[in-house]
Amino acid sequence: MGDRRKYIVGNWKMNGVADTIDEATAIARHATDAPGVDVALCPPATLVERMARRVPTLAVGGQDCHECESGAYTGSISVAMLVDAGARLVIVGHSERREGLGESDSLVRAKAERALAGGLSVIVCVGESKRIRDAGDAERHVTAQVAASLPEDFDPARLAIAYEPIWAIGTGDVAKVSDVAAMHAAIRDMLRDRAGAEAASVRILYGGSVTGDNAAELLAVADVDGALVGGASLTAAKFVPIVEAAAAIE
Repeated sequence: MGDRRKYIVGNWKMNGVADTIDEATAIARHATDAPGVDVALCPPATLVERMARRVPTLAVGGQDCHECESGAYTGSISVAMLVDAGARLVIVGHSERREGLGESDSLVRAKAERALAGGLSVIVCVGESKRIRDAGDAERHVTAQVAASLPEDFDPARLAIAYEPIWAIGTGDVAKVSDVAAMHAAIRDMLRDRAGAEAASVRILYGGSVTGDNAAELLAVADVDGALVGGASLTAAKFVPIVEAAAAIE
């Protein structure tokens, strides 16, 4: 694993109003007890500035960004806007955008390139459907997604890959540990082919119904460098145990 610190990121999706920032404050307070773990929260865009201001010890990120620097794109948010609001990172290519909004690998790549150029760290999401998994084509599909979604040039320290089996997101289903290990190893091999020795610095996160109950087992798997957490990141009571599980991994 080298010097890859565990990375636990909460994706609040379309949840949260001003009062919810109290949960982020509680999470940040507990995160100080896990100095070997990087912790971040990605709230809705309406909360990025307020959360970054109220909880300066916590890395705050966006859930998406536009691929263009600026322009007539009603309802979109640019990288410069996120940076101005205090964001340090952004998620791109989440399956809920790929599947629900038809975002392609090339679009995800353009967003990642824009974000990196603008000074943000990036989490690029990839994953397969149940149909693809059942057809035995999961590893080929996901590694092809990674290859097509990555910028041509990138700083490995500012890029992470989040593997999220689509059928496990928000369903309570979790991939078998052996399947998670195989997929993360396949992604690492693909990164090594692409970036050589620098691939060792890219963190690969697992996302898909991660909870305090299963985090320790998942985070102990080789090449699982952290977790992208959905519903369990909305409260400190559910998110902190995942951070603690990461901190306990030696």
